[in-house]
Amino acid sequence: MGETGKGRESAVQYYLAIDIGASSGRHIVGWREAGKLCTKEVYRFPTGVGKANGHLVWDMDALEAHVRKGIDEAKAQFGVIRSLSIDTWGIDYVLLRGDKPVKPCYAYRDGRGASRVDEVHAIVPFSELYRRTGSQFQPFNTIYQLYDDLKEGRLAGVTDFLMVPEYLLYRLCGVKAKEFTNASTTGLLSAFTREYDREITDALGLPAHLFTPLAKPGARLGQYAGIDVVLCATHDTASAVEGIEMTEDAPYISSGTWSLLGVKTAHALTDEKSASENWSNEAGPDYVRYQKNIMGMWLVNNLRAELCPDKSFEEIALDAQKTRFSHLIDADSADFLAPQSMREAFDRHLPHPPKCVGGYFRCAYRSLAASYARSIAQLEENTGKQYDALYIVGIR
Repeated sequence: MGETGKGRESAVQYYLAIDIGASSGRHIVGWREAGKLCTKEVYRFPTGVGKANGHLVWDMDALEAHVRKGIDEAKAQFGVIRSLSIDTWGIDYVLLRGDKPVKPCYAYRDGRGASRVDEVHAIVPFSELYRRTGSQFQPFNTIYQLYDDLKEGRLAGVTDFLMVPEYLLYRLCGVKAKEFTNASTTGLLSAFTREYDREITDALGLPAHLFTPLAKPGARLGQYAGIDVVLCATHDTASAVEGIEMTEDAPYISSGTWSLLGVKTAHALTDEKSASENWSNEAGPDYVRYQKNIMGMWLVNNLRAELCPDKSFEEIALDAQKTRFSHLIDADSADFLAPQSMREAFDRHLPHPPKCVGGYFRCAYRSLAASYARSIAQLEENTGKQYDALYIVGIR
């Protein structure tokens, strides 16, 4: 790196972005040099769900330990860090009784929320939920998980809940704050007021004191080890889209475990067609992300782990190009959400299995592309616009 770090602290300001996904997390230091944004990854760590009492859970203590270790590494390499923030996936949260987390922290793939969908919709029909929130239906949305907590008695004595990145930021600086781009993943945020919809939370019997006012990205929370702790757009997709240098009005795909495909709009679209096609309206800092949460590299990552864990993604792509396996799967089928075996899930959806490993990956990549194409066609029809470009963003 040459003269990065302590020798140039007075001339260069360093910032730390901590991005945590469902498979891995990374600490990236950024700074400006000669008018250009420079970045360096200083720490990477595995995430992934664990199991406890038959449920899929997040190990929040391990995540916090990695967050702190990565901050130490950033300081060791760059000296003074001006500020830091954390983003993660949406939907999941940590319940708190005072300063104590309620364990376990369930993972959205666990499936417990799905058992409450019918009960929630009997109280507030989905058509009404969508009209008010613009949130696409997903059986693991926060609204269903919180309702399950209520019915299971887990909310007794709970004083607050924080989305995963907000909880980690709180653990660093001692300040609790709810950030509104992440709140828009809960299925409880008004698409019009940008605050929690109290009519929905009251109808479901969720404790009113949990739904405190929301903060915007950029708010300073406190300090950790001499570093300012601030709120970014804590939902990872909100941060990813904000980071795309778009030169035109065009769709994007934020490519990760999930593929988030959408476009920036000035206002939420909560019409019946958007609801029936399961489009969501999530918050950007000053715009709406009209998007669809569809399957992403989860397919490829799980096939790799099962079939060829020692191969690089470059080698896998070359293997896929060498085969002519032509069948596709419905990449968005619930069967691929959390199968015991991804290969067997593919086999069940195909007329016959591929003859080689590369065939599975060719099928996965082409099936994802077909899903994207269908969604872009819907997007153009729903917004009344034709798009000539597509931006794809992701971190390896």
